[in-house]
Amino acid sequence: MVQEGQAEPLGATVAEGGTNFAVWAPDADRVELCLFTPDGGHWNVDLPGFSKGVFHGFVPDVGHGQEYGFRVHGPWQPERGLRFNPAKLLIDPYAKAVTGELKMDESIFGHVGSDDLVFNSLDSADFVPHSVVVDTRYDWEGDVAPDRSFNDTILYESHLAALSRLHPAVPEDIRGTYAGMAHTVIVQHLVDLGVTAVELLPVQQFVSETFLLNKGMKNYWGYNTLAFFAPHGEYSSAGTHGEQVREFKDMVKTFHRAGLEVILDVVYNHTPEGNEFGPTLSLRGFDNLAYYHLTDDKRQYWDSTGCGNTVRATHPQTLRLIMDSLRYWVQEMHVDGFRFDLTTALTRKTDHTPDATGALVSAIAQDPVLRNVKLIAEPWDVGNDGYQLGNFPEPWSEWNDQFRDCVRDFWRGQGFGVAELGWRITGSGDVYWQHSSGTHASVNFVTAHDGFTLHDLVSYNNKHNIANREEGRDGTDNNRSWNCGVEGETTNPEILKLRRRQMRNMLATTILSAGIPMLVSGDELARTQNGNNNAYCQDNEMSWQNWDIQQWQQDLYDFTAKVIRIRQAHRVFQRDSFLTGEKVNIVNVPDIAWLRADASLFDQADWDSEHTRAIGVYLAGAVNTPQSQSLVDNGFYWFLNSSDEATEILLPSEEFGQEYELMFNTETESNDWDKSVYRSGQAIPLAPHSMALWKITRRDAHHDANA
Repeated sequence: MVQEGQAEPLGATVAEGGTNFAVWAPDADRVELCLFTPDGGHWNVDLPGFSKGVFHGFVPDVGHGQEYGFRVHGPWQPERGLRFNPAKLLIDPYAKAVTGELKMDESIFGHVGSDDLVFNSLDSADFVPHSVVVDTRYDWEGDVAPDRSFNDTILYESHLAALSRLHPAVPEDIRGTYAGMAHTVIVQHLVDLGVTAVELLPVQQFVSETFLLNKGMKNYWGYNTLAFFAPHGEYSSAGTHGEQVREFKDMVKTFHRAGLEVILDVVYNHTPEGNEFGPTLSLRGFDNLAYYHLTDDKRQYWDSTGCGNTVRATHPQTLRLIMDSLRYWVQEMHVDGFRFDLTTALTRKTDHTPDATGALVSAIAQDPVLRNVKLIAEPWDVGNDGYQLGNFPEPWSEWNDQFRDCVRDFWRGQGFGVAELGWRITGSGDVYWQHSSGTHASVNFVTAHDGFTLHDLVSYNNKHNIANREEGRDGTDNNRSWNCGVEGETTNPEILKLRRRQMRNMLATTILSAGIPMLVSGDELARTQNGNNNAYCQDNEMSWQNWDIQQWQQDLYDFTAKVIRIRQAHRVFQRDSFLTGEKVNIVNVPDIAWLRADASLFDQADWDSEHTRAIGVYLAGAVNTPQSQSLVDNGFYWFLNSSDEATEILLPSEEFGQEYELMFNTETESNDWDKSVYRSGQAIPLAPHSMALWKITRRDAHHDANA
């Protein structure tokens, strides 16, 4: 017999003798709990308790692995924003695991056909996923978070399945799963590369959009979250009745032992329920008014995400749902941070205007669990005033698309000189100068999951998205790409050489610039999507990493790892404070200086000219910081030449340093460049579209900064 149970905590909680169920549905008349049997049958019970908007009940003899869902009874009044429909089986918003897939069927919709006002009485239970009761107990074996400082952080954005799906050393039965991602060969690839944090594309339980299901396709990226607490079941090799929770934890524990942090790309800004013509799967059926931004007439959905709806994160219950979910992933699943998709949407107030210091941001800032993890905003959405770069306060970092666009423009020989580049490679002080986190506010990237891969960025001018079956309308046309004269694949050795050089240029620029660098899975091996810049629905070889690599790809990996080691070994590339050009008291030279090819100092005319395509950057090797009053490191001279012409550069005068050791030159295909030590004032040829980096040794009577 079902007992009244407790209103807290929300969700399904295993206790002695059974499980407590609690769900928020303040405007409902009653809530049925639907329990499924192994043979496909089911039985329904009403939740007898009701406290402060929560229906609750304790069901004896129900425990780990039990499939369940909810049927919520209440008024069907879409014109008032009320869309209760007990014929629709609903996923528990607090479900810790989900089993089954969404199947395209008329029954999944709360309405009939093209009229969202007509009630649909068809039962959806056989066509929607089911929630699963989970016992979350787990032996973490003393797991300790790596807790990498921002100075030390290098992000690696990856789809969970992409790396292991085709790897010959990963057993077939775990490829594309949490266990596959945690396999020794994958972890070693990341450790040897030198990245410190894996930023996983969405791994919270998601489903495919109905328009994809209608075409027999699926959502691969996962930006369509259905259950905010549940690890995606398809990524489990062990099962989907709670086994996915354990397997996810095993993966995190393995990463932590290797010194790697785990950051989740989370999608709280919208759900798969879409607009008024979308399916009824969860939140809509419990409290449509609380969970979504609606238009003034309450019938339609206000949308700043481009996905049909926008989650109303300012409502107290919705805010609680998001906060509880975030804390769960930190405390129970041991993740180390989050990247928030379309974060501006989560700041939309009741009047739909954005406030980057509003309810959710403020709640996180004061939360003792969440304020200490890594928080990264995608600081825009597609609504009015959606672009909020620079407006998210401490402790947030932001994806900096201005870095992406500027660096792409510079290396393809477009844009307007080097004035903006100076801001970007020094941490975007024009955007973040007032931020207390300094350069750490900027996450620097030239590629992301959304857009061309690095290989395709230098190989295509135009998108090739026909495989998505949207007649090429999807994906951005503003790629800022450069195909070096030939669209797509080529055997021309000179073009191939130039393309590979451009990949090295952009990787090195990203890694060495002030801020937090982010690389994309596969770019270190020149992964291609054959020109598709929106492979969100391509769960196939187009998106998976091909491990049958050639020597030039291994060389690119080795080059990337070398540049990362340079960054990690030298504090000068990890500064959190902005450079000013003032003299550093230890070496009595500016902390940064900008030089022409002849080693003379830049003047305003150089910055203003749109024809300036080459620039030298001197970085002093001694800095004063709050952490160390005399932290000493080598200085460096970095010269970037994006022009079509080779240039002869002079190494700076002895004021800056006497000896210049070449660290790399991107002109060289392999990593066997000349490592000779050059003298101040020496002339060195530099190829078009290339960069070089020298480590500087200063020697005088007072100081030896040789590391």
